[in-house]
Amino acid sequence: MLWRRHTVYRDRAGGVVIRGEHVQRWISLAPSGRRDEILLRAGRILDGGTTAPARSETLVPLGAGSGELATACRRLLAATAADAAPPAPAAPGRTQRPGKPQRPERKGRRMSLVSWMVLACVVGVVALYAYSTARTGTR
Repeated sequence: MLWRRHTVYRDRAGGVVIRGEHVQRWISLAPSGRRDEILLRAGRILDGGTTAPARSETLVPLGAGSGELATACRRLLAATAADAAPPAPAAPGRTQRPGKPQRPERKGRRMSLVSWMVLACVVGVVALYAYSTARTGTR
């Protein structure tokens, strides 16, 4: 079963990596640099197949049985899955920025006071130009 649903390979450091594309997780077993221990690391597989850095890791004694090793692997993968759980969805079309309260949603577009002032100035300039052109044209 492991060989059918998972990809197993050696990494550059000499450890063994097991990738589960169907669960978007990876786990590696590598020498820890200490005597009689191995380093277990787990992480996510990102879109496109690249691996994200390890989210959790632990040391397991080499003398531990396969049951203890399997328990440590399950615990790391569960912690990785919990860390990668997506946040609760927000209301459609709205994003919440931390620390900033949202304004109530408006029903339609409204012009601000500044927009009205700019519009009034433009109308005034056009009217002044039309008036001065009409006045100089009659002389």
